[in-house]
Amino acid sequence: MSSQQTSMWQGAAGHTWVATQNLLDRMYQPIEDLLMQSLPANARSLLDVGCGTGATTLAAARQLGPNGHCTGVDISGPMLASARERAAHSRSSAVFIQDDAQRHAFKPASYDAIISRFGVMFFDDPVAAFRNLRLAARDGATLRMIAWRSPEENPFMTAAERSAASLLPQLPPRVPNEPGQFGFADRHHVQAILEQSGWSDIDIQPLDVACSFPEAELERYATQMGPVGRLLQTADDHTRRQVGTAARAGFAPYIDSGQVRYTAACWNIGARV
Repeated sequence: MSSQQTSMWQGAAGHTWVATQNLLDRMYQPIEDLLMQSLPANARSLLDVGCGTGATTLAAARQLGPNGHCTGVDISGPMLASARERAAHSRSSAVFIQDDAQRHAFKPASYDAIISRFGVMFFDDPVAAFRNLRLAARDGATLRMIAWRSPEENPFMTAAERSAASLLPQLPPRVPNEPGQFGFADRHHVQAILEQSGWSDIDIQPLDVACSFPEAELERYATQMGPVGRLLQTADDHTRRQVGTAARAGFAPYIDSGQVRYTAACWNIGARV
């Protein structure tokens, strides 16, 4: 993972995800459910890549039961501190590793399932990362990941940026195939990564998931998450108010009966050792 991504997830982005953990877990619950449904019935040792604050790792541990062994790996110290606290609170057997999955020395052939919910798009060398993950997988192990499709197919995800563009001219551009939220937007790019890193039976299918959260949480989501949220951390109060007003207008098409509703346009990515 690049030093820029590491710094971001160790700092502002990591702390923001911890602060909004409940909102994000509720919003992405349908995607977590789909991942859990895809787990092999005989899975006993599972790795969750880019596990963040641990929701999917803990869900997998519940599903695998007392004989299962679930491990989450993430670069973010703040997010893993939250994950470990949640595991202790729920008396989960899940464990967490703070490291870059691209470089971590996993025990070879130790996992029979590898999963990720929006956690694999940030590697600076994705071929090396998935080669490393393949070495950690047992013969016959499955890989199941959900990643974002393109920004154009996910207008909700860029609504805050579009609304605030004139107020925050320093917003960074979205660069295709670069590490970040939409780093796996190109299906052919993802296919090539998995082929070059030695995975087989690769299956990449579009997946559209209905997501929602309470309208009362919209301002917090629009002004704290993503590139806009990171820039607003150092902005003056006047700019924050202006961006908040503009962002709310930009999200107006998604508000319905007290809920914010949108479709998450994703790739459902599967492969096998």
